[in-house]
Formats: sequence, structure tokens, C-alpha cells
Amino acid sequence: MIKEFNHKNGHYIESNGAKIYFEEIGDNTKPVMVMLHGGFGTMEDYNSMTSYLSKNFRIIGIDNRGQGKSTLGNPKDLTYQQMSKDTEMVLEQLGIDKIILVGFSDGGDIGYRLAISSKVKIEKLIAIGAPWHFNNYSEVAKEIFNRVTPESWKDKFPQTFEKYENLNPEPDFSKLTYALIDLWTDEKNSGYPKENVKNISCPTLLIKGDQDYFFSGESIVNLNNLIEGSLLFIIPNAQHEVYEDQPEILKIGLNQFLKMN
Repeated sequence: MIKEFNHKNGHYIESNGAKIYFEEIGDNTKPVMVMLHGGFGTMEDYNSMTSYLSKNFRIIGIDNRGQGKSTLGNPKDLTYQQMSKDTEMVLEQLGIDKIILVGFSDGGDIGYRLAISSKVKIEKLIAIGAPWHFNNYSEVAKEIFNRVTPESWKDKFPQTFEKYENLNPEPDFSKLTYALIDLWTDEKNSGYPKENVKNISCPTLLIKGDQDYFFSGESIVNLNNLIEGSLLFIIPNAQHEVYEDQPEILKIGLNQFLKMN
């Protein structure tokens, strides 16, 4: 049984001008879990979690358009709305109509949108470090968005850039960078779910690192109050990527939530 994503055993589907890459790992007799990564990332970012989740789930990893092995298509289509449709297209191809969804950062915003309105039933939603409104971002985060360029990202995260160049079939890092900035600052209906999160009715676990400077503890408490019955999990001594900073604490919280009826 394959326990980790490797960008070797997957398939493509066509979705609105882009080729979306996905892989399946884990136990294909178990419930389906979909994992969606954050900006500039890939499905492999989840491998510290798939090592134990693969025992109890059929896991589908999707590279969001323009990232990993997925092509970008029209940069204007890199929106949370379109990536939600891309995810639905993958699941339709596989004949899957109910899932547990794990989304980190951008992946969490896709998860919010799918949980609000989708032909796919979201049985449980786990959103990690995912603001629900552009106004939730801290001034520090907004300033970072203003300063990000392809060159600055390459300098700060060279491994991310090298992985992108090695994996992507149509690499254009400059085009991807500016498309992601537009995604993160999109205040139109194609972007963040905003107050529509109040329509999420599935069991939801909201996870945030206590040192995640992208958005405040107050904003995730407000989100927790808007989603009826949601659970809030603040992970100590962790920044944005809690699965790297505190993998063991995250594992405990995930296992408890996934075992709940």
C-alpha cells in the first residue's frame, strides 16, 4: 500500500483550460479523504500526515491548478471558485460523491466553498490555517502580499521554486506568482467565502497555529462562532504550517476529530 504522494502514479483531468493532476494512495476500501494544499505547494506537503491517515482512508491528493504537476491555463482562472470546480471535476471522474476534506491555507478556502455549496457531500471538513475573508489577514500578511515578487520568493524559498520547475509540465514561475497574489487579494465573489461560511453544516475542525501571523486568533474565533457546531483547535508553538511545526500534536487532534460520529 502506497502511503505517500510521489508525483509518479497519478492521472490528469481537463478542467476549464488546465490539466489537473491527482493521485490516490492508502486503502481503497476505506472512506475517501481529499487533501488540498496551500499556495506554491503540492500534495507532497501532506506526506507527514498521510503516513498515518493512509491506514484508514482512501486518500486523493490534488495539485491545485498551476502548481505541482497541474498546468495553470488562463491565470485569471486561478480563483477559489474555479479550484473548487476543478476538485469537483476530479471527483466526478472518479465517481465519488462524498468525502472528508482536508485543506491547508488556499486548500482550506476551497474546502469552505465546497462545504457551502457542492454536488459532492462533505462529510467532515478540516481547515488548517485558512482565513475566510480577505479582511481577516493581518497587516503583516497584507504587507507581505504587496512585497512578493517571483524573485523574492525564489530567494526566500529556493526549494519551493526548484520543485515547481522540476514538476510542472508548463513552468512559468513569474506568471504563477502574480496569479497567486491576485488569488490572495481577490475580494470578488470568486474569492473568499466571507459570511457564506455560516451555511456550512458539516462537522468542521478549524486549526490554527498560535504563532501564525497571517491572521488573528480573534478572526478564527469569529469563524468558529459563524459555523454552527464547529470545533476550534489552536496548536501551541506553531506557525502557519502546523503539520511541520507540531506534527505530533496535530496528529492527536486529527485522530480525535476523525473518530467522532
